[in-house]
This record gives sequence, C-alpha cells and structure tokens, in this order.
Amino acid sequence: MAEGFYVGVDVGTASVRAALVTRGGRVTRTAEEPVRIWEPGAGQFVQSSGDIWGQVCKVVQSVTRGVAPSQVRGLGFDATCSLVVLDRSFQPVSVTRDGAPQQNVVMWMDHRAEEQAARITGGGHHVLQRMGGVMSPEMQPPKLLWLKENLKDTCWSSAAHFLDLPDFLSFRATGSLTRSLCTLVCKWTYCPPQGWDAGFWRSIGLEDLLEDGCSKIGSVTCPPGAPLGDGLTQDAAVELGLDPGTAVAASLIDAHAGGLGVLGADVGGLHLPCEDTPITTRMAMICGTSTCHMVVSEQPLFVPGVWGPCLSAMVPGLWLNEGGQSATGRLIDHVVKGHAAFAQLQERAHQSGENIYSFLNSYLSAMPRPHAAVDPLASGLHVWPDFHGNRSPLADAGLKGMVVGLPLSQTLDDLALLYLATVQALALGTRHILDAMKAAGHDIRTLFLCGGLSKNALFVQIHASATGLPVALPEQMEAVLLGAAILGGCASRDYGSIQEAMEKMAKVGKVVGPDGDLQR
Repeated sequence: MAEGFYVGVDVGTASVRAALVTRGGRVTRTAEEPVRIWEPGAGQFVQSSGDIWGQVCKVVQSVTRGVAPSQVRGLGFDATCSLVVLDRSFQPVSVTRDGAPQQNVVMWMDHRAEEQAARITGGGHHVLQRMGGVMSPEMQPPKLLWLKENLKDTCWSSAAHFLDLPDFLSFRATGSLTRSLCTLVCKWTYCPPQGWDAGFWRSIGLEDLLEDGCSKIGSVTCPPGAPLGDGLTQDAAVELGLDPGTAVAASLIDAHAGGLGVLGADVGGLHLPCEDTPITTRMAMICGTSTCHMVVSEQPLFVPGVWGPCLSAMVPGLWLNEGGQSATGRLIDHVVKGHAAFAQLQERAHQSGENIYSFLNSYLSAMPRPHAAVDPLASGLHVWPDFHGNRSPLADAGLKGMVVGLPLSQTLDDLALLYLATVQALALGTRHILDAMKAAGHDIRTLFLCGGLSKNALFVQIHASATGLPVALPEQMEAVLLGAAILGGCASRDYGSIQEAMEKMAKVGKVVGPDGDLQR
C-alpha cells in the first residue's frame, strides 16, 4: 500500500508556503513563493486574493510533484487574519481609495481603522469582554466599519462576501462558504453556541451585515479540522494537481496552526514541568513578523488586554486566550537594518558565511563581559518595543516605541548592543503577557516556540531567562506547516480528533532552560 501524505499550506504576511507531511508528522518537502503587498496609504497594507491563490497552486504542485494524487489524503490551510472582499460573483472588490483592480485584501497589520476601533471600544458592548476589553484595529469589525464609512460607493455597495483569508482559501478549494470557528470567534466577535450578537452590529452601525441570515459574514460554521463540502472541486483539483474530492479541512489563522504544531507534542522523558499535565499548562509562542501567545483552558478565563476566551478556536472543546506583540521580527529588522553600521554588519556577515543574526549572536558572545551570559552587556540600554502599538496586555494600538541610553557613536558594537536590547525588550513583553495570564488563572509551566524567530538561539535563550520557564522547540521547525497538515489529517478521518493528530504528529526536538546565573 502506497504511503499516505497530508499537504499543509501556510499563507503568511509576505509568502505562501506548502509542505508534504507524512502521517507520522515528518515534513518531507517544502516550497515557498512570494506574495505582493501594496501600501496605498499611511498605515494601509493590501494584497490580492487572486495573487495569493495563484501562489498557493504553485507551492502545492511543487511539493506533490512525483507523488500520486491518490496518496494525498487531506489538505489543510492556514493564513493571516486578513480581510477578503468579494462581490456576488465571487470576484474581487477593491479596498483602496483609487479602486485598484485585484487589491481586495485588507491585511492583518493594516491599521487604517484605529479611529473606528477606538469608537467601538468606547461603546463598551459586552462582546468586548472576550477581546480583553479593547477592540483592536487588527480585528475585522473596525475594518468593515472603515470600508463602509470611507468606500461606501466603490466597495461597500458592491461587496457580497467578507471572508477571513483562511476561510477564503477553503472556499476557493471546496466552494463551501462554511466558516471556521477559529476565524469568526477570534476576529469577528462570533460566540458559539449563541452565534452572532445582532445588538453589537447594530450598535456600531453595521446592521446591514445582519441581512439574509448574516450571509455576508457567515451563516454556517464548523470547528477547525472538520471536512468541508465534498472536498476539492473539479476546478480546484486541476489547479492544485490533486484529485477531486480530496478532503479539505476547515482552516486556522496562521498563529493558531503553529499552536497545533507544537502544543500537543509528547514530552515524556524530557523532565519538563508540564509533563503528565494537560496541555492547558503549555503556552505556544508563534514568533515571526509578529508574535502570538496561545494558551488554552478547560473553563473560560478573562484576561485584561488579552483576546478571548474563545471556545473551539484552536482546539475543539477548549477555550483559547491569545496575547500578542504586533511587531517582533519586523521590529528587529527595523532596528538592525536602519542602523548606520548596517552596511558594515552585512559585509562582516558575508565574510563569515553567516546570516546577519547568526553573526550578531556570535559577535555578542565574543564581546568582553563580566558574566558568561551576554544579557548584562545591554544593561545601560533600554528599548520600549511597541513601535507598532501594544497588542497585549496594554491593548493600546497608539503606543509608540522608544530607546533610552543611546551614545553618540554608531559603531558595530553599538548596533550589536541595540539588537540585544531589542530582543530583551521583546522577551520582557512576553513576561508581561505571561504575568497577566497567570493572574487571571492560567497555570503556564512551559513555553513552546515555533516560527522564524525560534531558529534564533539568542531570542530563544533570552525568552527562557526572562520568563524563568523552559522553552521546548519542535523537532520539525516548520511547525506552522505541520499544524496545517494536522488539519488535513483530521479532515481525512485518519484521526478521530485534533488532539489525537497533535499527539501523533507533533514532536519536541530540543529544550532550552533559563540561564541559572541570571535567575539568582
């Protein structure tokens, strides 16, 4: 009997990736293609759903080349929580003032709706309790309100379908408009089992979205991993190079897929404090352009400034709280690449054969210091990391960043120390989120990191030391793709539940503990 596989597709901020994954969770092949981003105005970032789907087709064809279509048992999607706008014929509707064709996706990091978000927060509706008490401009209601107030004639009047990007991908693959509870609960204020709160939408001036059974924003829902429709449509199968009817799962937001890829791993024999305890004692951190902090609980816990509790938004039957930092990898890039010594850094890194961050880590380790750890090197330099606002736990999108302790010099040493201080600031931001969650009743004993920044040894070590918790790193570093593939495994019915699939497919590869000298 031929080996079976699952395909996981991850649509991130700047690229689309796919992986071919075995039933045991081994990533055998990956592919990546870029996606376009436009900036039509200050704080505005848009994409094209057509461009994204075209790149999805390329990466799926790439990872399945040489594999019989019948060997692909299931397909799972994850994506950023961006807003896709389509008309009655499912064609793109522009979300820009100039009506640019095909530019129909308001990206997750688009902050054009800050004023609308503040207005919704000021209304104090009870649905905000599940969002830490504050409506973020990264949620969908303020973005929808902005479109109605600013593009009523060109966009709002033509729009018939508003979808989160993960739901658009599953729709494009299956023709099913069934929405994932992950997207609707986390980003749209939907609350199972009651559903949509009509009073909320009326209170913010979007009562027209209630028409026709809320068909524009989703009238049918299901938990992540549930099979959709009859699987791949004939057209989508041709585009992807797979068989019609191949199982397709209800999707996840990208960070949540990372949570699936790490949280359920078997930790037996690793002597972690979360061993022999439920997954509710684990926090998943998905660290890339931004960082999401995911923790689940058996009962709903309300954490000020942290999104949730959201039922079945990641693991069916469990409540999710989601903290986050709007700019992490993006902030590190901004600080490093904007420094006067960046050209020198590039040259030195090229000469050493390392990427710039591996070189910086080595450079810091070689600097004279009184302790074994590099952390005290930046003791006179302090960064407030909210250059793109604070998502959690202060929930203030208007906050700005700052640096205290800069000298007049701009040497490579100065750049290295600023990089170190920035990483430390981000780690202390995680500590701030962790403390807020613990105060609300969460019992978090181990961090599980994945994403691009989890490959940065300094970033990982400083997070372990700043939080005082061990960090578990996945065996498969592409944990987000693995999480998407886990969805495909559930949709195929090869596993009875998401938790079973997580336990069978996710594995820990390495554990990093806090620096003992810094803890004393």
